[in-house]
This record gives sequence, structure tokens and C-alpha cells, in this order.
Amino acid sequence: MAFKKKLYQCHPRPEAEPPIEACVSRARSRKTPCDPLSIERGVRQFLADKVSGNLAGIWLLVAEHLRLGTWDLLCGWTGQPTERVEPRLAMQLVHEAAVCTRGIRAERTLHERGGFELANGLPFVATDQAIHHLLGELTVAKAMELQVALGKIRLASGDFQGKRLAIDPHRVTSHTKRRMRKRVEKRQSKRPFKMAQTFWVLDADTHQPVCFTTGTASRSVVQATPELMDLTETILQPSPERTLVLADAEHFSGELISDIHQRTGLDLVVPLPGRKTYRQAYEAMPQEAFKRRWAGFATAKALFEIKTRNPGRYYQFVERYGERRDDWHFKGFVSTGDRDEVETLTVDYPKRWHVEEFFNANQALGWNRAGTTNLNIRYGHMTMALIAQAAIHQLRQRLGEPYGCWDAEHLAKGLFHRLEGDVRVTHDTIIVTYYNAPGDLRAHYEDLPEKLAQANVEPTVPWLYNYQLDFRFS
Repeated sequence: MAFKKKLYQCHPRPEAEPPIEACVSRARSRKTPCDPLSIERGVRQFLADKVSGNLAGIWLLVAEHLRLGTWDLLCGWTGQPTERVEPRLAMQLVHEAAVCTRGIRAERTLHERGGFELANGLPFVATDQAIHHLLGELTVAKAMELQVALGKIRLASGDFQGKRLAIDPHRVTSHTKRRMRKRVEKRQSKRPFKMAQTFWVLDADTHQPVCFTTGTASRSVVQATPELMDLTETILQPSPERTLVLADAEHFSGELISDIHQRTGLDLVVPLPGRKTYRQAYEAMPQEAFKRRWAGFATAKALFEIKTRNPGRYYQFVERYGERRDDWHFKGFVSTGDRDEVETLTVDYPKRWHVEEFFNANQALGWNRAGTTNLNIRYGHMTMALIAQAAIHQLRQRLGEPYGCWDAEHLAKGLFHRLEGDVRVTHDTIIVTYYNAPGDLRAHYEDLPEKLAQANVEPTVPWLYNYQLDFRFS
């Protein structure tokens, strides 16, 4: 009987996944297989060879990811199981944000720097093209679902109190060539320029971000805030008491005030613009309407009516500064609820400025730049930075001072980029050995599997093929 060629075509194997582009050096990249078998072989070979470098501090976040449940969030976001490459690329994005890198274009030497790629469950560092292909396939709706899932985890962990919320837009300069709306930065005397913008909700008591939305440069706060409040309510509601939303004068709009007033469990306090008509109304108020609280400070409460477009009746709080009539100056606020004006104006509202402190301390995670106007990619990048911020917050709480007062960039340089060590595998445990670590790390991370088990956290790392993780300090 003659030999028959190509019998394998009777039962063809499934087509192999297309290779992914990975960084090799600053100037060169190459196509690398990314099927589950190739990834597992590459990771196990890295562990067998041992890894050494000065970016070993990123492994501290792996322990925090186990406590936070990051891997389940990433698998749910990408819609892929553990063995696939997509959630591992998402983990790379999280760690890139944590070390405050501006992207692979700016720093192609993240590979071979102490197991950075290994901490992501990969034997390589993917390029921008591979990351953009992943993010381009994931919709804005899926990023919002991920924010809700992360927010509920953080709410259960006590990161949010939900009593006072600060809302604020955050805008950064954009260098895109597209035609888009230009905005004027109020604090600088510049001509209008292109800006990318995001809209944030911050828990004013714990200083932690609840969620965010973004959009094109033409989107206003009045258009974006209702969607932001929908996300917030999904995360924080039902709440046992009314939540106070603290806004700035940019949010003063009858449409927005009416929208929040109709929501269950939310009160809004927003400053009145400094228009001449409002200033004249303050000055015309009878002196008996003001109650002197302390030297140079008096307050008044009155009804406030919006008559056009979205009509409604609300409460007006007015602050008066100065002892003599010639020195008086006023500032007005609108509240959708009948609250104690002294506590609202002197205790609650000043907490709104924590949102500015948050941006100053954490925008280096990736919120101080806009690399593209593709909203799928922007939502994906910024949501991965939100996960990184949650893990870093856990790390700060665990280590205490001085790390608690370091901003994101200082923490990246002083801890993640500073720790030198090696990574090796012993039996079923990945051992990370640090040679120049501060002594306060030992108490929190040595014998990590036992500590995780005591906290009812599974000590195995799912994206590292269920190895356990432990630390040594030499």
C-alpha cells in the first residue's frame, strides 16, 4: 500500500495564536509566541534561571494584589481565563503605572530589571502596539464595570466612608493634531489650548478615589457629572445616611442641581458664581439675617429659587467676612438639602480641597498625560492606574510612615526602583531576596504565605502557576 502524505490534515490542529510584539532592547523589538504553553514555558524557564535586578521592589505589590483580588478583576475585565495573555498584559499596565513609567517608548529597559515581566506572569515586556491592540478591543462600558467591581471591594475594605464626596474635573495638556475644543486654564494667563479631561469622585474623608469618567474635550461638567453620579451610586448605595456631594463653581447649573436633588440619598453643595447680581443680593440682605459666629465671620441661610430652564427651590448659605461694613465681603453657596450652614461651610466644604492634594500626590501614576484620544484606550489605561493606586494605598497603610506621606513618584523611586534583589524558585515557592531593604519590610513580608493564610487569603499566585510567594532579607 502506498504511503499517504499529509494525513495530519484529516484532523488539523487549531490555528496557533498570532505572536505578540515584545521589547528586546531600547531600539529593537521582535515577534514572540503568546500562546498559553509558550508563556508557561517562558515563565518557568525564567524562574529556573533566576532573576536579578534593581526593580525587585515591584514584587511587594504582588502580595497586595492577592489581598485586593486584582487577578479576578483583570480576568473579568478582559473576559479571558488565567492561562491567556490578555490579563497578563493588563497586569503589565498596572505595574507600569505603579512604577510611574511614561510607557515603553520612554523606558524600554523595564525588561531584565529584577523580574518586572515575571511579576506580570510573562516572559517578555509587551510593546505599545500590543497594549493598544488589547485596550482597543475593550469597551468603555467594560472599564466602568471594572471600576464598579473595584469600588465595591474597596468599600467592603473600609477605604470609603461615603459621607462626603468631592467631585472635580482634572485636565491635562493634549498635543494631539486632531481638531478639538480648546480651553483656557484659569490659573494661568495663556491662550486657549487643547486639553484632555477626566471627571473624578473622591471620598473626602479617606482621600481615596471612588471612580472617574472621561470624554472628549468638548464635554462639560454638566454633561459628565450625571454619569459620574450613576457610577458612584452603584458603588456606594444603599447608604444608611445622606451623602454630601461637594462641588466647585464650575458645577453650578440648574440642570445639574436638579439632577442630584432628585437622586435618593444625595445632597449637593455648590458655590454661587461671583457675578455682580449675586454680590448685590448679598449686600441687600438685612443685617438681622446674619448670625455672628466668631470675630469677622457671620453666616445666613435663605431660600434660593432657580426660575429658568430647570426651576426649583433650594437653600442658600451665605458667608460674610469682616467686622465693619466697609470691610464686608461675601461668598454664597447653594445646597439641595436643609443642613446646618456653619458645619457645612466650616467643616464639610473645606474637605473638598483634598481632591487637589490627591492629584498632586498620585497623578504620576498615569493621570497627568493623555497619550491618545481613543476613549477605549484612555479608559483602559486610567482604570489600570486606579487598580495600581488601590494596591499602593494598601502598601502605604501596611508600612506606615514615612511611606504614607510619599507621593506616587517618590514611592516608585524610593521603593520599587531602589530595592535590589533576586528572584528564584524553591519547591513550590517563589523566593524574592532583598539585599538593601529597610528593616520595616521584614515584619510585614517575611513568611508571607502564613500571614496570608491567617487573613483568609489564598497564598498561591494564579498568574504564576499557583506558586506561593515569600520574601527574604539579607
